[in-house]
Amino acid sequence: MRIAVSTTGDTLAAAIDRRFGRTAGFLVVDLDSGASEYIANSQNLRAAQGAGIQAAQNVAATGAEAVLTGHCGPKAFRVLAAAGIAVYLDAQGTVAEALERFRSGEWEPCEDADVEGHWV
Repeated sequence: MRIAVSTTGDTLAAAIDRRFGRTAGFLVVDLDSGASEYIANSQNLRAAQGAGIQAAQNVAATGAEAVLTGHCGPKAFRVLAAAGIAVYLDAQGTVAEALERFRSGEWEPCEDADVEGHWV
Protein backbone atom coordinates (compact mmCIF):
# COMPACT_ATOMS: atom_id res chain seq x y z
CA MET A 1 0.00 0.00 0.00
CA ARG A 2 1.29 3.46 -0.93
CA ILE A 3 0.64 6.33 1.49
CA ALA A 4 1.19 10.03 0.70
CA VAL A 5 2.07 12.19 3.70
CA SER A 6 2.09 16.01 3.59
CA THR A 7 5.48 17.01 4.92
CA THR A 8 8.02 19.77 5.37
CA GLY A 9 10.91 17.59 4.22
CA ASP A 10 11.94 14.52 2.29
CA THR A 11 12.63 11.96 5.03
CA LEU A 12 10.64 9.95 7.57
CA ALA A 13 12.06 12.24 10.28
CA ALA A 14 10.53 15.35 8.64
CA ALA A 15 7.66 17.13 10.35
CA ILE A 16 4.12 16.80 9.07
CA ASP A 17 2.94 19.85 7.15
CA ARG A 18 -0.60 20.38 8.43
CA ARG A 19 -1.65 21.95 5.11
CA PHE A 20 -2.58 19.75 2.18
CA GLY A 21 -2.80 21.94 -0.92
CA ARG A 22 0.04 24.23 0.08
CA THR A 23 2.28 21.66 1.73
CA ALA A 24 5.97 21.80 0.87
CA GLY A 25 5.68 18.30 -0.55
CA PHE A 26 4.53 14.73 -0.09
CA LEU A 27 6.55 11.76 1.03
CA VAL A 28 5.00 8.75 -0.69
CA VAL A 29 5.83 5.62 1.27
CA ASP A 30 5.29 2.04 0.16
CA LEU A 31 4.34 0.24 3.37
CA ASP A 32 5.23 -3.17 1.93
CA SER A 33 8.76 -2.40 0.74
CA GLY A 34 9.57 0.63 2.91
CA ALA A 35 10.65 2.58 -0.17
CA SER A 36 9.80 6.27 -0.26
CA GLU A 37 9.70 9.01 -2.87
CA TYR A 38 9.48 12.76 -2.25
CA ILE A 39 7.12 14.74 -4.49
CA ALA A 40 7.70 18.50 -4.27
CA ASN A 41 4.60 20.69 -4.22
CA SER A 42 6.39 23.96 -4.98
CA GLN A 43 4.10 24.88 -7.88
CA ASN A 44 1.19 25.21 -5.42
CA LEU A 45 2.85 27.13 -2.58
CA ARG A 46 1.88 30.53 -3.98
CA ALA A 47 -1.00 29.57 -6.25
CA ALA A 48 -3.82 32.11 -6.18
CA GLN A 49 -6.34 29.29 -6.37
CA GLY A 50 -6.58 25.60 -7.20
CA ALA A 51 -3.67 24.51 -5.00
CA GLY A 52 -5.67 21.75 -3.31
CA ILE A 53 -7.06 20.39 -6.56
CA GLN A 54 -3.63 20.32 -8.20
CA ALA A 55 -2.00 18.75 -5.13
CA ALA A 56 -4.73 16.07 -5.05
CA GLN A 57 -4.19 15.31 -8.74
CA ASN A 58 -0.44 15.03 -8.14
CA VAL A 59 -1.02 12.63 -5.23
CA ALA A 60 -3.41 10.53 -7.32
CA ALA A 61 -0.76 10.26 -10.04
CA THR A 62 1.62 8.60 -7.55
CA GLY A 63 -0.71 5.64 -7.05
CA ALA A 64 -1.23 6.45 -3.37
CA GLU A 65 -4.18 4.74 -1.73
CA ALA A 66 -4.30 7.02 1.32
CA VAL A 67 -3.25 10.52 2.39
CA LEU A 68 -2.11 11.51 5.88
CA THR A 69 -2.34 15.25 6.47
CA GLY A 70 -3.38 17.84 9.00
CA HIS A 71 -6.25 19.48 7.14
CA CYS A 72 -7.95 19.12 3.76
CA GLY A 73 -10.26 21.53 1.95
CA PRO A 74 -13.46 20.56 0.13
CA LYS A 75 -12.20 20.69 -3.46
CA ALA A 76 -9.08 18.65 -2.73
CA PHE A 77 -11.15 16.18 -0.71
CA ARG A 78 -13.53 15.65 -3.65
CA VAL A 79 -10.64 14.98 -6.05
CA LEU A 80 -9.05 12.51 -3.63
CA ALA A 81 -12.38 10.75 -2.98
CA ALA A 82 -13.07 10.49 -6.72
CA ALA A 83 -9.65 8.85 -7.13
CA GLY A 84 -10.48 6.33 -4.37
CA ILE A 85 -7.88 7.75 -1.99
CA ALA A 86 -8.73 7.60 1.72
CA VAL A 87 -7.98 10.79 3.69
CA TYR A 88 -6.75 10.71 7.28
CA LEU A 89 -6.77 14.08 9.02
CA ASP A 90 -5.15 15.58 12.10
CA ALA A 91 -1.71 14.16 11.34
CA GLN A 92 0.92 15.49 13.74
CA GLY A 93 4.56 14.98 14.62
CA THR A 94 6.87 13.39 12.08
CA VAL A 95 6.12 11.35 8.98
CA ALA A 96 7.33 8.23 10.82
CA GLU A 97 4.98 8.93 13.75
CA ALA A 98 2.01 9.45 11.42
CA LEU A 99 2.78 6.20 9.59
CA GLU A 100 2.99 4.33 12.90
CA ARG A 101 -0.38 5.75 13.92
CA PHE A 102 -1.80 4.60 10.57
CA ARG A 103 -0.31 1.10 10.92
CA SER A 104 -1.72 0.71 14.44
CA GLY A 105 -5.26 1.08 13.10
CA GLU A 106 -6.24 3.72 15.67
CA TRP A 107 -7.02 6.27 12.94
CA GLU A 108 -10.23 6.37 10.92
CA PRO A 109 -10.47 7.89 7.43
CA CYS A 110 -12.56 11.06 7.33
CA GLU A 111 -15.75 11.43 5.38
CA ASP A 112 -15.46 15.11 4.46
CA ALA A 113 -13.15 18.11 4.37
CA ASP A 114 -12.42 19.76 7.71
CA VAL A 115 -11.65 23.32 6.58
CA GLU A 116 -13.08 25.87 4.19
CA GLY A 117 -11.45 26.38 0.79
CA HIS A 118 -8.41 28.71 0.65
CA TRP A 119 -7.37 27.86 4.22
CA VAL A 120 -3.81 28.99 4.87
